Amino acid sequence: MAQIFQKQLNPSLSCAMIGEIHNQKSLHRWNGPQRRIGITGGIASGKSSVGKYLKEIKGFPILDADLYAHNALAPGKTPTRVILERYGNAVAGQIQNHQPSINRSALSKIIFSDPNERLWIEELIHPIVHMHFTKELERMKNSPVIVLIVPLLFEAGFNNLCSEVWVINCTTDQQCLRLQKREGISSDEALKRVQSQWPLQEKIGLADVVIDNQGDFQKWIAKVNQLC
Repeated sequence: MAQIFQKQLNPSLSCAMIGEIHNQKSLHRWNGPQRRIGITGGIASGKSSVGKYLKEIKGFPILDADLYAHNALAPGKTPTRVILERYGNAVAGQIQNHQPSINRSALSKIIFSDPNERLWIEELIHPIVHMHFTKELERMKNSPVIVLIVPLLFEAGFNNLCSEVWVINCTTDQQCLRLQKREGISSDEALKRVQSQWPLQEKIGLADVVIDNQGDFQKWIAKVNQLC
């Protein structure tokens, strides 16, 4: 694990090159008896809404990458210390239970402004999230269906944990408006965050299923009901 925290990105490795490397493996799927539905899409495309429906209405267990990533940056955790060592007071939050914390808003501004810094954070966090997924999948190996919600599923190569991948689709304008409302950020900042990820059309081209979340939510519910 120490190697993960010490690893540095090659600054000459562009986002496009990273995407090309991952794209070569993006069609790989898990081929086992358990149905594993991977939910992905762009930021604020509606992944959580679909996941909530699958949990509350269909009764499927949910594994959420955002939750694991959030917990990895709790006070006292090794990734938190590594990030504070890198950015110092620029991302330092309040002391909690005698442990330094991260100002997540300040960290977000850094990683959404600099692709190299974002990739450094991803290389730090993704292996930890993958470890949690692997552990939970083993623990729930007897469940007939499991849902994995992973915003950067293709980018991080999590598709090989899924038997099928659903991409939640909406327009860029819808993503930006939802982000502005949810995060309280400007339209420029929202667009910057949307554009930091792979374009939705690229993810759609790699998906097994596309769930349209551009209009009436009843439409995607009908689609989900057909699939489950």
